[in-house]
Amino acid sequence: MSLRIEDLDTVRCRPEFVQEAVEELQWLGVDWDGEPVFQSRRMDCYLGAWKRLKQEGWIYPCLRSRKDLRALPLGEPGDEQDPEPIVPPSWRPPPGAEEAYDRPDGVTWRFRVPEGESIPFSDLRKGECCYTAGVHIGDFSVWRRDGIPSYELAVVVDDIDMAITEVVRGEDLLRSTARQILLYRALGADPPRWCHEPLVRDHEGRRLAKRDHARSLRSYREEGVKASELLQNLI
Repeated sequence: MSLRIEDLDTVRCRPEFVQEAVEELQWLGVDWDGEPVFQSRRMDCYLGAWKRLKQEGWIYPCLRSRKDLRALPLGEPGDEQDPEPIVPPSWRPPPGAEEAYDRPDGVTWRFRVPEGESIPFSDLRKGECCYTAGVHIGDFSVWRRDGIPSYELAVVVDDIDMAITEVVRGEDLLRSTARQILLYRALGADPPRWCHEPLVRDHEGRRLAKRDHARSLRSYREEGVKASELLQNLI
């Protein structure tokens, strides 16, 4: 088993946070083989995927501003994740606009979703799921203006390279699964099997999040709580 550190966002992913995460996983009894895989050291892999997507016409440069994005209507709810603004096909530039770019930096790159197509998948816990392009998801970002590949692109490239066959994650990422299935198809790879689990919540039913000042694992460790006791309470 490998440990992957998703540290592309250099503002939020600081070295001390990585070290803390490693220590907490070890405290919980999680072990892995070799050194962790850092996404920040795999930029060439993501750039290679960007080049392929551009050459095959899957993505386009989007010059619209964040203000433009905020003015768009939201997509229909399809899960607990907040609906995102649906980028319309009218935002797409004329064919060939992407040829002016040798690198992705300096502009947002979006994936052309197949408007109106249903994207079904089976989830090991939730059963059959389905999202519709243009209704639940619009043209989504694969590369940010500041030169950072999006979560969607990076995890798909990593999962392909690491031969991941099963993905277990929170159900707030169900909508992301539909986007990622489109990327797997565009990159000529089969998607893994999916299992989306309920989120861990506090006593008021809110999902645990740093922005809500939820308790960290470190606070439990400092109080002397044993990892086995904590895990038992979560089951």
